[in-house]
Amino acid sequence: MIVTGLVATRAHKLTSGRKEANRVLTVGRAPVEHGFAHLKNWRNLTKLRTDPAHVTRLLRALLVLTSLEVNRWQTIYTSDSRPRSA
Repeated sequence: MIVTGLVATRAHKLTSGRKEANRVLTVGRAPVEHGFAHLKNWRNLTKLRTDPAHVTRLLRALLVLTSLEVNRWQTIYTSDSRPRSA
């Protein structure tokens, strides 16, 4: 099953509930898209010739590491953690 966002048209604007549904979908999709972007930048998959089960484990491990890195950077750059000027 593929879940896509809801699309507004000129005649039919999105309701606040549908906008919220799009936000929830985006929040869940963003880390996955970031993970795939990292994998493409690292170019790990172009040289990989192995059993698909091993590839799945490798991808999961890489996505976990990427998620940890993204969370670390978000923690560093949140407005609460920035030094406040006097």
